[in-house]
Amino acid sequence: MSALPLITVAERRNRLGRRHCLAPSAHADAVPEVADAVVALHATDAATVFLSARARLAEGGPAVIEKALYEDVSLVRLLSMRNTLFAVSTALAPYVYASTARGIALKERRTLLKHLQEDGQGLDADWLAQAEAAALDALDTRGPSTGSQLSAAVPALRRKITVGRGKKYEAETGVATRVIRLLAADGRIRRDRPRGSWTSSQYRWVHTAPWPDVPAAEARAEIARRWLRSYGPATEADLAWWTGWNLTDVRKALAAVGPDQVRLEDGTLALVSPGDTGSESAPEPWAAFLPGLDPSSMGWADRSFHLDAAHRSILFDYAGNIGPTVWWNGEIVGGWAQRADGEIVWRLLADRGRTAEEAITTEAARLGRWVGDARITPRFRTPLERELTA
Repeated sequence: MSALPLITVAERRNRLGRRHCLAPSAHADAVPEVADAVVALHATDAATVFLSARARLAEGGPAVIEKALYEDVSLVRLLSMRNTLFAVSTALAPYVYASTARGIALKERRTLLKHLQEDGQGLDADWLAQAEAAALDALDTRGPSTGSQLSAAVPALRRKITVGRGKKYEAETGVATRVIRLLAADGRIRRDRPRGSWTSSQYRWVHTAPWPDVPAAEARAEIARRWLRSYGPATEADLAWWTGWNLTDVRKALAAVGPDQVRLEDGTLALVSPGDTGSESAPEPWAAFLPGLDPSSMGWADRSFHLDAAHRSILFDYAGNIGPTVWWNGEIVGGWAQRADGEIVWRLLADRGRTAEEAITTEAARLGRWVGDARITPRFRTPLERELTA
């Protein structure tokens, strides 16, 4: 039996830089392609989509990303992997929906129906269907609307229910947010231009056609295929963590892809796309300022090839969310933040020489020009980010 191909740490970093487009060359109209390069852009924090795309584009400001999201609609936000909001290309969206989002939508519906039944007001599946239909009719009549505007237009959305009646966590809550979340999870509405700037999460909503039907197994295989191309070498545990799928679905998806096996420097067996075992030349030296939850920081359960474990405690919050990071040639070497006056500040946690420091300084200036008058406060704040802005 021949020895398995060896993939070194340096090779993994080369792949990350090239395949995640972190030596920027993409033009302003390539926003969907930039998202496809990493499969999906995290979107829990509104600013992350913009800052992740910015780091991978050679030109264009926030307006080019807004155009992709709200005019061309070539990029859409979906509640999907790990029950988290992501932005994906519309070409990939049916596969993300069928592989992951549809299951989340079914669970959301069961949960809401359970709460309605337990509340005791007689609200049931028929009532929910009528409330959803009324919300869609209002969007057709009014056009893009915020949740507050929909509630004002649809009396059913102003109803309140009691969750956990008789228990310690009993609470009265409105149904509007839950119904809107369900319609979005089902793919019947999508997030449109927010109130305020590109950093705002106060979205307007629009009625949209459901995604084309794709068999779930086929969809999971396609997601696994793309993920391996972008993130391989990696393990099935990495894919299970990234997607939130159960291990059975992960293994079936990988079996459909037929990946090759390689060995990492530490002896771990890992997977790559079929035939993707050769070495990859290093890109030109590159520096990047990536936002919190950027896909290059969140693509693997095991990040040891690009993150020194000693730095984890100050770059992550208590729940395991990574904050804004500074990169040099495929390695996290520091963190950054924006102060209240707009200044971009950073701290290097590893010395990689004068060339690296100069490139990082240049990239910080590019980020500052791109952000302009906008102010960015990450939703998940980390010790280093808080310290830099103190």
